[in-house]
Amino acid sequence: MSLQPQAAVGAPLSRVDGRLKVTGQAKYAADHVPHGMVHAVVVDSRVARGRITGIDTRAADAQPGVLGVISHLDKPELVYRENQGAWLDPAVGERLHVFQDDKVRFFGQPVAVVVARTLEAAQHAADLVKVSYDAERPSTDLTAPGVPENESLPQQNYARGNPEEALASAEVRVESTYRLARNHHNAMELHATVARWDGERLTVWDKTQWTLGARDELAAVFGIPAQNVRVVSPFVGGAFGNALRTWPHSTLAALAARETGRPVKLVLTREQLYYGVGFRPAYEYRLQVGSTRNGRLAAAVHRVRGETSRYETFGEGVMVPGQMHYATPHVRQAYRTVPLDVNTPTFMRGPGYSTGVFAMESALDELAHELGVDPVELRLRNEPEEDPASGLPFSTRRLRECLRVGAREFGWQRRNPRPRSRRDGDWLIGMGMASGVYDTLRMRSEARVRLDADGTALVQASTSDMGPGTYTSMTQLAADALGLTMRTVRFELGDSTFAPSPPHGGSQTMAGVGSAVQDGCDKLRQEAIKLAVEDERSPLHGVDAADVVVRGGRLHVAADPARGETYRQLLARNGRTHLEVTGTFTPAGDDRFSMYAYSAVFAEVAVDRRLGLVRMRRMLGVYDVGRVISPKLADSQALGGMVGGIGGALLEHTVTDHRDGRIVNANLADYLVPVNADIPDLRAIYLDGADNHADPIGVKGLGEIVAIGVSPAIANAVFNATGRRVRELPITAEALL
Repeated sequence: MSLQPQAAVGAPLSRVDGRLKVTGQAKYAADHVPHGMVHAVVVDSRVARGRITGIDTRAADAQPGVLGVISHLDKPELVYRENQGAWLDPAVGERLHVFQDDKVRFFGQPVAVVVARTLEAAQHAADLVKVSYDAERPSTDLTAPGVPENESLPQQNYARGNPEEALASAEVRVESTYRLARNHHNAMELHATVARWDGERLTVWDKTQWTLGARDELAAVFGIPAQNVRVVSPFVGGAFGNALRTWPHSTLAALAARETGRPVKLVLTREQLYYGVGFRPAYEYRLQVGSTRNGRLAAAVHRVRGETSRYETFGEGVMVPGQMHYATPHVRQAYRTVPLDVNTPTFMRGPGYSTGVFAMESALDELAHELGVDPVELRLRNEPEEDPASGLPFSTRRLRECLRVGAREFGWQRRNPRPRSRRDGDWLIGMGMASGVYDTLRMRSEARVRLDADGTALVQASTSDMGPGTYTSMTQLAADALGLTMRTVRFELGDSTFAPSPPHGGSQTMAGVGSAVQDGCDKLRQEAIKLAVEDERSPLHGVDAADVVVRGGRLHVAADPARGETYRQLLARNGRTHLEVTGTFTPAGDDRFSMYAYSAVFAEVAVDRRLGLVRMRRMLGVYDVGRVISPKLADSQALGGMVGGIGGALLEHTVTDHRDGRIVNANLADYLVPVNADIPDLRAIYLDGADNHADPIGVKGLGEIVAIGVSPAIANAVFNATGRRVRELPITAEALL
């Protein structure tokens, strides 16, 4: 075991980039202004299905400052070769090859792009472009009768045991259909790309969660080597998953820059985000559950339908919770996508799992009520000893502890199981709970670490920071591993020329990049110690390297702190300008363990008995996520996840006019998200511990799990308050009147 002291890891430190953000010095994609930059504005389709019969650009071309209008009529040279670097692409199919034909696949599809010297000129000219269509009636409603399903993907079915027979013979059965509305990410930062060509080399400043993925996609589209593309993205103003893919607007910015020979900035409007960068798809989830009279689960049959686009098939992990979360011997699942005339969905915080958990945890609450068993106790009775789907032992599974700690800290014993039994004036008060699960994803990562002669360190990785605090947590790891203070370590990210990192999504950044940072910093510290103990001029000469630690930039004997020297002294004496190493992390591929993070969420709501309005009163989340590197950041993540879950449960709902495929609430005035007045007392508890099977630093990731289980806890609390079971999200006043 290393003697190296830990001072930064585990401390509630503030963000190292916080001052840059609050003073406006952090540069996001749209803040970059290369010399000679011009502006591009996308012209969107006003129909959802059909063909373009004409594009009249004469009025636009005549405007002062307009440099050109590009569309499929110009037959732009785009290669669209296969991108071999694609990671877990959530959609399979032909992709959207912009400006390659006259076909319209969804409302809001880019059909032209206007380039002008100023943003105002480009916006005005875009309004003057006249597009004519041969329109067809679109299909945009998942619930419409007769809509065909896509049954081509083999992973859409799962079975074990004999679920139909077990369900038929079960002593108690519940059967319900749950519906979840489409949700959009609505991060604060608009999607933007600034593109500049230097000969055959392309530089883009982009809003992205994966610089290497954006690099490889643009290289594939333009038919150039990946090393000829550089993607820069040092700050991301929220994304929640929709910046994991490279969307058509990035291609259009680079295309416009190539065609005009000028750097081009393209920023999507808020409305365009609803059509251009994906969404969480709407779902219809039918679930049948059977159990014994004492609450032992016997069988579960899941039938899931989710929307996708016609040109790609999107799928996510909606089936996983139903396979492994509880000890259920007989399970059958069918997951079908429904192709519609919409743009392709994508990952959104807690992808797939949040949907599956909502249905499962709502059904378990219904079962608990039917049985007369406490909802916490019902879950405890069905805890598996090993993963029911794989048969593997769990790396860690402390859901029992999450449930018990949560029940104690929330005051669950005060809950009256009889619905509509507690009031506060005109408000009906209810308590509900749910558990959650999310995959522990890990991918290979690297980090470059350099110690300079002045005793400061630079650590680089191509990862991103869309808000969780990557800059800070990586600096904490590096500072402790190198024995430096936080002020003497600089962590840089968001550049495709840095050490390769996996996508900044799926709660995997800390496990992968963090482990690579730890590895690199450990190697560099050991290299410095080796240099010292082998140097006859060093006060550490001849000391066993294992007995040397570093604190505050000074190497010394652990048992004799007076005997030592600083990094600066060591490097100066040896004539070294720096020491440099590359840290790596490669997850074990032996699949010896089932690895997940877990949560227990408790909620209390108030429902106006006359108006049906639902108000949150308080919420508690208890989490098993392994080691927590930065408690302050972890708490921030949990609060944000709860807020997002509250939005999905009570407010968020993308509304489509199915006559033409137009989204009627494509703005933040009509697409409702929680505001401060909606958010009550929120509290998070992280169980102390580590998952040493997952990765060298013992983390499991926490960005997704904190958002999972929130919506069913709220729905179950609403039932406890009102006696009315709402199976459709968001929960509206109309559903409770």
